[in-house]
Amino acid sequence: MKKISTLLGVLLFVSTLAAFDAAAQVSCVDAEGEAIIANNDLPSARLEAVARAKWHAIEKTVGVDVKAGSLVSNFAIVEDVMKTQVGGSVKSFTKRYEKQKDGTLVVGINACVEPKKAREAIASDLTLNSGIAVFIPARKPGKGGGDDEYEETNVLSENLIAKLREQNYTVVDVVPTQTVDAAAIERAVRGGSTVALRGMMYRFLSSVVIIGRTDYTISTKKGEDIGYGLSMPFNNVTVRLTYRIVARNNKTGNMEILHAGAEQGRGLRPSVEDAAHEALRNVAEKVTPVILDKVAAYLQGNVKKIRVKVEGVTDLDTNMEVKGILQNVVWVTEVEEKELGSFLVSYPENTLYLANSLQQRGGFTLKNFTPYSLTMVYQK
Repeated sequence: MKKISTLLGVLLFVSTLAAFDAAAQVSCVDAEGEAIIANNDLPSARLEAVARAKWHAIEKTVGVDVKAGSLVSNFAIVEDVMKTQVGGSVKSFTKRYEKQKDGTLVVGINACVEPKKAREAIASDLTLNSGIAVFIPARKPGKGGGDDEYEETNVLSENLIAKLREQNYTVVDVVPTQTVDAAAIERAVRGGSTVALRGMMYRFLSSVVIIGRTDYTISTKKGEDIGYGLSMPFNNVTVRLTYRIVARNNKTGNMEILHAGAEQGRGLRPSVEDAAHEALRNVAEKVTPVILDKVAAYLQGNVKKIRVKVEGVTDLDTNMEVKGILQNVVWVTEVEEKELGSFLVSYPENTLYLANSLQQRGGFTLKNFTPYSLTMVYQK
């Protein structure tokens, strides 16, 4: 009898632990979603608002900031993301309230989310390849001999962003968002930590992040004795850049360091500030071509072929027009014509995001998609 009671006690203890562990894996939060009531279709608006509220709950639980509205512009795509990409993350939910205002429906829910599953889904599937995030703060001499400070927008970062935009890349301006700061980037570069970078990728829907930091040293000061009774007429400043290009491998889902490097430049000017600026410009000229080559190589290595069928193309002029639009979508590297209204598009990301890019340009309506095919309807 004693053995039986002991066994029952052990089983009860184990089941209690299991229940506690299961409860610990689910986090319940309040969230809100909204949708426009189109053509007085309240049921459709309700479905969309609930889906967006679920997404908001996932954001709050996982601690990322990728708005459903930023992900997609068509509810069919939002719904697909919720079902196929993070479908198992929201274990249950209850609707708390519903209200209408100015043609918009707002729904509040309490959703119970499994953080681990949501985090894994977001990490593997929902980081978009729609842009490059650039953040390279530069330490510069303080004006009038004051304390040194970090300049988050500088000649190096601006030159790099301009060159990337010339190549038709979408470049995310990180600085105004105040998502990261110079100290965090310095720690990431020195320690190899990818936590800050992962957060940047989620927030800015980018799977390429270029980060770095610059520092300066005064090699020779103006007026310093350089021998033979001569003094230095200028300040000689050396600027050193340490940087990394980090990207998500679209085949494995893992974050990888595409390239890590260092560069330096020199500047000679009467003031230390001007000399540091010249040295930074010199660094920009050296490093920009290298970074452009590495980004291009990354795209080529991750590209896949997607068959795009566009309905509504009935003549050659429209066919050429659609081809031109496809060629100008961010990250599209090649467009091959197969027949009237049919194209083979080289694209390194989820077909879902190609569809979203086309819809945002106007004239395109999503009809159907699979991982390697896309059907759109086009109207001028």
